[in-house]
Amino acid sequence: MDFCYFIGIDIAKDTLDWAVFTQQGLQLNTHSANTLAGIKTALAEFKALPGWNPKLAVFCMEHTGLYNAHLLELLDQQKLAIWLESSLQIKQAGGMQRGKTDKVDAQRIAQYAYRFRDQIRLWEPPREVIQKLAFLSATRQRLNQAFHLLAVPVTEQETFISKSLQKTLKGNVKKSLLALKEEHKAVEQAINQLIETDARLKELFDLMVSVPGIGPVIATELLVTTNEMQTINDPKKLACHAGVAPFEYRSGTSVRGKTRVSHQARKRLKALIHMGTMSAIQVRGDLQDYYQRKLGEGKHTMLVLNAVRNKLIHRVCAVVRRGEKYDKNYAPALA
Repeated sequence: MDFCYFIGIDIAKDTLDWAVFTQQGLQLNTHSANTLAGIKTALAEFKALPGWNPKLAVFCMEHTGLYNAHLLELLDQQKLAIWLESSLQIKQAGGMQRGKTDKVDAQRIAQYAYRFRDQIRLWEPPREVIQKLAFLSATRQRLNQAFHLLAVPVTEQETFISKSLQKTLKGNVKKSLLALKEEHKAVEQAINQLIETDARLKELFDLMVSVPGIGPVIATELLVTTNEMQTINDPKKLACHAGVAPFEYRSGTSVRGKTRVSHQARKRLKALIHMGTMSAIQVRGDLQDYYQRKLGEGKHTMLVLNAVRNKLIHRVCAVVRRGEKYDKNYAPALA
């Protein structure tokens, strides 16, 4: 679809800054509260634009997590075109920049949308069950972090302090640790129930956990990250998103950097895939054989581990594509 109005929105916790860009340049700047009422007021101002047609407008914004919830909800209800883009992508595309305000940022987002209008990727809302799963998964992660924040220091200091003081310190956090365990258990049950009661999620989840090294936590994160394997279903793209795809760094005769992974990745998913990899190479099987064989050939440990990470991702995508659980004895049919 050919859009005529490119609307950049800079999102803050309490406010929104809007900029409208067309072929003739910047047309409008406005400011509103980050509430449903404030968004409706801003949309009403656009009616003053010459030839305004909301169906010919695309609303471009950065990923801001919770802060854009009201905006996405209202725009989606009105069936308007939404473009969610990485903040780093917008910043790097803008070249050298001087100064920064919310108003200027909104203009830069609008200009970005206009310049790259041939690369528009319209956002489609995930199902409500995926949104719930994402919040529950994030809550589980925070509970884990809180538990280890309290438990690990108490355990590590045991051999360095007196027994009486250690007993006192354990008593100080005992109730908190028990409460965190109970909350973690409740969240786990909610996640399991959510997956079990949805046929599509249950099917994908069972396929993913059939792959050795992919546990329930990794499978849940993959479901959220890939939007049920719809937004990302290509193994190479998923490997890139997870930060395990190697890239060359060479230029001319002077730059001869090592081939390495990029730091621009979904760090949570990368950490989970790494833990799954460490688990997979501990169990007797083809991945353990591959890992030991490559180490025996003199390959660097992290290079081999990254190759195993890639194998896990490719296997997950393969079982989902085929709709069959992982079979360690699977052999591809010859043409």
